[in-house]
Amino acid sequence: MGQKIEPYRVALIVEDDFEVRGLAAALLEETDLKVVEASSAEEALDYLRQHSDEVAFLFADVRLPCLMDGLDLVRTVRLKWPWVRTLLTSGRPLDQREGEVPRDVRFMQKPWKALDVLMEAEKAADASRRH
Repeated sequence: MGQKIEPYRVALIVEDDFEVRGLAAALLEETDLKVVEASSAEEALDYLRQHSDEVAFLFADVRLPCLMDGLDLVRTVRLKWPWVRTLLTSGRPLDQREGEVPRDVRFMQKPWKALDVLMEAEKAADASRRH
């Protein structure tokens, strides 16, 4: 028999820098969430279209390759999948684009603190247990 997948149990990391993505993945593997990695917003959206019911947490960088950046991605996710707890990160301050970040999206400037990221992921995991 197939194994039933528990909904809302995935942390989706969207980061084009391989080393930073690996660091975030190693960190989030310490939580109860299964870690899935993507290197672009388009790759993340492809995953979400097929597995949105499994995703509890999105951890995305602002600067991403291809057509969509991280800000475009989090706005799309908040509209289509509002239950996904979202954390946006960048090595640069947002400045003029700060007003474009949805209110319920947490922003952390790099280098982020591991404990802060873990706390956001744990909040997502806790919320997923209540659904």
